[in-house]
Amino acid sequence: MAMTAAVPGRGARQAADPARTVRRSLDERGRWTGAPGSGPRGTAEQWLDLYARMVAGRRFNQQASALSKQGRLAVYPSSEGQEACQVAAAAVLRTTDWLFPTYRDSVAVMSRGVAPVDVLTLMRGDWHCGYDPRAHRTAPQATPLATQALHAVGLAQAARMAGDDVVALALVGDGATSEGDFHEACNFAAVFNAPVVFLVQNNQYAISVPLSRQTAAERIADRAPGYGMAGHVVDGNDVLAVSEVLSEAVEAARAGAGPALVEAVTYRVAAHTNADDDSRYRDPAEVEKWRERDPIVRLDHFLRARGVLDAARAARIADDAERLAADLRERIAEPPAVDPAEMFTHVYTGMTPRLHDQERAVRGRRAQGHDSHGGTG
Repeated sequence: MAMTAAVPGRGARQAADPARTVRRSLDERGRWTGAPGSGPRGTAEQWLDLYARMVAGRRFNQQASALSKQGRLAVYPSSEGQEACQVAAAAVLRTTDWLFPTYRDSVAVMSRGVAPVDVLTLMRGDWHCGYDPRAHRTAPQATPLATQALHAVGLAQAARMAGDDVVALALVGDGATSEGDFHEACNFAAVFNAPVVFLVQNNQYAISVPLSRQTAAERIADRAPGYGMAGHVVDGNDVLAVSEVLSEAVEAARAGAGPALVEAVTYRVAAHTNADDDSRYRDPAEVEKWRERDPIVRLDHFLRARGVLDAARAARIADDAERLAADLRERIAEPPAVDPAEMFTHVYTGMTPRLHDQERAVRGRRAQGHDSHGGTG
């Protein structure tokens, strides 16, 4: 892998510090940047799998955004343009490892095997989480910024103390790095050598706040030495490079080398959510400039040049993504089965007398034929 490349962001850097070296496998046209005759890590089938996951993720993002405009979702924070980070984060983990996602990481959650309609449960407002975190080794998507980073460190440290061969990967946005929880998570992880990797998807904006207002440092990963952990910067629109850097960090953490902070330089092509008007704080020309660095197109060019992907296979992958979207539309149109009594579970370890009274009252109303909205069934 070529170790130094110019990535749009905060200007030219000296390459003396490992945290300042932007790693890249493919240039913006999908050309291999390493030595002639060599190639990226992995097999052709693994590259195709990453490609298919990104295509499915892009279609999922588009469909979910459309559903939010139709009022079927309360809100949807799209990760369009960030699919390379999303699928790589899931791909590098073993089935026994844990992923700790944010509200924007629906594609990563889907890549862990969660059904698309269940991924959207939170955004639909039906329940706190639509999947079993233990079954998928994927924590519920965190809406509060950076809280999941602390959870990841706690689980990783507990696994280390128990002698379990487990690594936790926490997904974080650039805005979340300004939170105290992020600092505490990094500091704790480094002090106790917890097997955790922090992947910061630096998409340049925290809602309307640009990166320049988040930190005066040239790179977010420059903070890593201060915590006493490894720091890496990777081109976040190069899925092969992101996969390689994350694989190295995860396996190093698993081997006892400690935590790592990986900054993936990418871009949030869509608005913050469907409720956001991004034209108020960024130039459309900037967005179009980043669209030209599309991670899917980049890998597509590489695979075709290597003879791994042809028109027929690309069409099949696109068709699979369309079927995913169609199934999502059909399943999300079905009204959810809601039990009002569920609101009383998981509040306290032991239910209080007052909650018991309220639960009995709710069950009594339902037994009399009243629905959850106060009407009659």
